[in-house]
Amino acid sequence: MIKPDFSVEIPENLGRLHFVGIGGSGMSGIARMYLQAGFEVSGSDREDSPKLASLRELGATTSVGHDAANAVGADTLVVTSALWPENPEYRYAIDNGIPVLHRSQALAGLTRGKRLVAVAGAHGKTTSTGMLVTGLLGLGESPSFVNGGVIEPFGVSSDGGTGELFVLEADESDGSFLLYDTAVALITNVDTDHLDHYGSLDAFDAAFVEFAEKTSEFVAISSDDPGAKRITAQFSADTRVLSFGEAEDATVRVHNVLTDGNVTFTLTYQGVDHVATLKVPGHHNALNAAGAVTVLIGLGFDPAAALAAVAEFGGTQRRFDLHGVASGVSVYDDYAHHPTEVEAALTAARDVVGEGRIIAIQQPHLFSRTMALAGEFAEVLERVADHTVVLDICAAREDPIPGVTGEIVSSRWEDPTRVHYEADWQAAADYVATVARPGDFVVTLGCGDVYKIIPQVLTSLEEHGN
Repeated sequence: MIKPDFSVEIPENLGRLHFVGIGGSGMSGIARMYLQAGFEVSGSDREDSPKLASLRELGATTSVGHDAANAVGADTLVVTSALWPENPEYRYAIDNGIPVLHRSQALAGLTRGKRLVAVAGAHGKTTSTGMLVTGLLGLGESPSFVNGGVIEPFGVSSDGGTGELFVLEADESDGSFLLYDTAVALITNVDTDHLDHYGSLDAFDAAFVEFAEKTSEFVAISSDDPGAKRITAQFSADTRVLSFGEAEDATVRVHNVLTDGNVTFTLTYQGVDHVATLKVPGHHNALNAAGAVTVLIGLGFDPAAALAAVAEFGGTQRRFDLHGVASGVSVYDDYAHHPTEVEAALTAARDVVGEGRIIAIQQPHLFSRTMALAGEFAEVLERVADHTVVLDICAAREDPIPGVTGEIVSSRWEDPTRVHYEADWQAAADYVATVARPGDFVVTLGCGDVYKIIPQVLTSLEEHGN
């Protein structure tokens, strides 16, 4: 994969922008924003998708497959860290002196002159960003936003508003969240991840400290997460901090959390209690909502009104997203790709499944992450799911590591009868159909393309049920 050069100056005149991998969740959102701003946009991706179709409707020129010819006529190339240096469009730009911007640099260009609210954290940031946007719209604001997932019921992951606020999901995985001129930072957690980029926990923490201290207004940060507490202790004295969570000393405290179905909780600020029921399940979403409300309070909104507006959040795609029911079995998809996220997703499923069982289909993501966290994945999946099918690893931006497959996760179960490793997707779908029974939930887990197995699972369930 390429190493982004964040020292490249963002040109004042970007001209025609060409996005390599325009169909990605983040890239498509940024491309949409540039189209709305009146720019000429083109892009390519490995396969066609609804995202490409939507961008074409807005005026983008899109190509399926990567070819140097796609980049001819572009004035600026936009890429992600997942791009291989052999990509012909990237090579064409380099050979012809076309400026190459990382997607975060292109995003930074959109935020010029805006009051930026940046959301970071190892997990929870897509949902938290969606909650913030929903809250602001409900409070009568018109923010611009770019999120990592489509926000329901808006049907888009990005949009240009008329107000001064710009809300974005900031990516800490490659350090690009440090590029922005951030007014307000929301840090959901600092759970250890991305050490393949940072090299050490100290460097990972230092990046978050820098992100927080660069804010011009304030930082909203978890009072509960060990990593968040670790970095908060390192903030300079003049950093304004608002905390949220279940800790007694949190600025915005969450308590009385009830998770029987959609989550209900009490939020206390300055001694006054406010109660809300969300439209999404899971204890973790009470904390995500508290983070969003904390930002809104810091921006000057009334706490009760802010909580009521955030409570209208309807979810984001690929976050406990129901895709269908076959033979009485509900099939969900979730983006969870870290043990903490997997636990949150499956715990939310447990809250609403009733007497049914949970069958997880996990697609590990990245060879390095799987090798480092195989034991933690296994512990969480065995503890929270009733049965798990482990697929092979989604390589994404990495080359394979010899001997590292999905089997290094499945081999860690204490009870091997509750896990099944299967590299072949059709065989995996058929196996799930033999295990599932009416009332169960099947949940696909991973940030790769695991959701594509869902039609096979639904078909196998129907055929097995008949």
